[in-house]
Amino acid sequence: MSKLSNMMGWLSGGRLAWPAPGKSCLFRVRMATKLVLSFLLIILLVSGVFGLVGAWVIRNRVVAEAQARVQTDLNAAREIYLNKLASVNDVVRFTADRMPLMNALLSGDTKQAEEALARTREREKLDVLAVTDRNGRVLLRAGTGSQAGDDQSRDELVRAAIERAEPVAAACVVSAEDLRRESPALAAQAYFKFIETQKARARLQREESSGMMLKAAAPVLDSSHRVLGVVYGGVLLNRNFEIVDRIKQTVFQNLQYEGKDTGTATIFQDDLRISTNVKNEDGTRALGTRAAEEIYEEVVRKGRPWIGRAFVVNNWYIGAYEPIRDLTGRIIGMMYVGLLEQKYVDLRHRAVMVFLAVTVVGSLVAFGLASFISRKISISIRKLAAAAEQVAHGNLDARVEIRSNDELRELADGFNFMAAALKKRDEKVREFTTRRIMQSERLAHIGQLAAGVAHEINNPLTGIVTYSHLLLERASTEDGTRQSLEKIVKQADRCRDIIRGLLDFSRQRKPEKRRSNVNRVLEECVSLVDNQMLFHNIKIVQHLSPSLPEVFMDPSQIQQVFMNMILNAAEAMHGGGQLTLTTRHVPAEEAVEVEFTDTGHGITEEDLDRIFSPFFTTKEVGHGTGLGLAISYGIVKEHKGTITVASEEGHGATFTICLPVSSEQENIPRAA
Repeated sequence: MSKLSNMMGWLSGGRLAWPAPGKSCLFRVRMATKLVLSFLLIILLVSGVFGLVGAWVIRNRVVAEAQARVQTDLNAAREIYLNKLASVNDVVRFTADRMPLMNALLSGDTKQAEEALARTREREKLDVLAVTDRNGRVLLRAGTGSQAGDDQSRDELVRAAIERAEPVAAACVVSAEDLRRESPALAAQAYFKFIETQKARARLQREESSGMMLKAAAPVLDSSHRVLGVVYGGVLLNRNFEIVDRIKQTVFQNLQYEGKDTGTATIFQDDLRISTNVKNEDGTRALGTRAAEEIYEEVVRKGRPWIGRAFVVNNWYIGAYEPIRDLTGRIIGMMYVGLLEQKYVDLRHRAVMVFLAVTVVGSLVAFGLASFISRKISISIRKLAAAAEQVAHGNLDARVEIRSNDELRELADGFNFMAAALKKRDEKVREFTTRRIMQSERLAHIGQLAAGVAHEINNPLTGIVTYSHLLLERASTEDGTRQSLEKIVKQADRCRDIIRGLLDFSRQRKPEKRRSNVNRVLEECVSLVDNQMLFHNIKIVQHLSPSLPEVFMDPSQIQQVFMNMILNAAEAMHGGGQLTLTTRHVPAEEAVEVEFTDTGHGITEEDLDRIFSPFFTTKEVGHGTGLGLAISYGIVKEHKGTITVASEEGHGATFTICLPVSSEQENIPRAA
């Protein structure tokens, strides 16, 4: 009952607690408090980890989304740039394919062609439009103040158009001298004086006079596809905001955030901003400023696209850069698009704050639910604890009623079942104890009675046995009384055996214990019965463990027990069958077991409870005293051992004797 009390005290979670001896229970925490604190700790840990991870994920997600967006925007910007280049190429190619121009070149009459060229240049808004002969010498230029007669064969696009006999288009850098030949205004448009820019690379040069142009060249072919000349034209990108503003309008839709453009675009000549909608503090375009050295090294020097956080003029942007190449693949500049970082920073902060707010609210709700659940659990546990306390104090009728459909209901049902089982077991234990006490008292009385009767009867019985044997010896074989004397002698001998059994049963002789070998004692018993008539048709099988430890016992008394087991087994098999003797070491119990298994008729369930009672026997009248097993039981108990029987009627029986190995004193003499 003490184990049950301790267990139930533990289940009570602090309300019911039986302190160990010598210890005081000065501080106890209720189960509800423990549950709430546990839930709170879990909620705080989960919320903290969830909040940090969530904030980190949101931050990275926002940055990743911004970078993905700016990459998409860069792709769109590239398409707008290439469309403009294609438009220039189309104008130049269509101009070269016109019949009047071919006729003018063949005839040498360029006046009509010059007028058409001027109209085309004005209509298509080209900065440059000119015609050369098949050697690259300029024949005519469309534009005010333009010159002719110079050699353009060194121009990569003109030379490629002549050599390939097909149109070509690309961005290129045009020197200040060539720009002045086309128009003095173009040379002035291309000129920039560098503006000091934070994080830009150091340069000795302080100004830039050359310009970057989207340029195309197309051959003028005769009917035999021979090159008569070349038409080339282009648009100067310096201070030309058509492309960057179209990018801003198309890609970014001219949206603003807190008075600032959310998206910007720039065309760089080398690292110089020549066309941009990035604004200075005063609202002017940041022309003449330069890119950061880090970006220049990655894009222009190494030829790699760059996406990341960049400081552009006076604001932080999520920017994307890619190189601009000329016809030969040489990097001459960069294309840039950028998203204002502040918008994404604020978006990230708002997302994090919303996330944290949801986390906090969720934590509070979870805490409330945890408190509610813990109270319900605590109430059920207190009911269990109270019932356990009643059981611990002997009230086995205590029961618990919990109506929830969960593990607590199962626990309550289990407790009720346990209490009912304990009550039933308690009743059985009481009944068994009462029966045992009565049996012990009966055996004690029987022993005393037997001892007294045996002493009183033994002396006269000895005389009867002696004189009956003498009379039997003197009786004649023909005498009619001899048969009667034989019956008297037989019954007198039987009485003598009964008296001896009673004396053995009642005798309180202390065993003479010493360390002995159980196998040796068992083998001696087998050798004693091996040649007896009763065992001629009985097969004795021995399974004796060779590793048995020696047992602290009285060899003569244990031999008496073994002989009784063997003889009883032989009689149960009616002189035919198999007797199996088994010995084994049981390390867990530090004991030696000896089994006697026969193939006899077995023992009924009714007789199993009485098998070790004095004077109980299943043998016929006159074939046993019923004291053998009772004496054996007493001897084994005296040796602190046990003797048990297992049997099923019609299937033999197994008697198991368990003897402890340990000694009761030191310096025990060993058996010879």
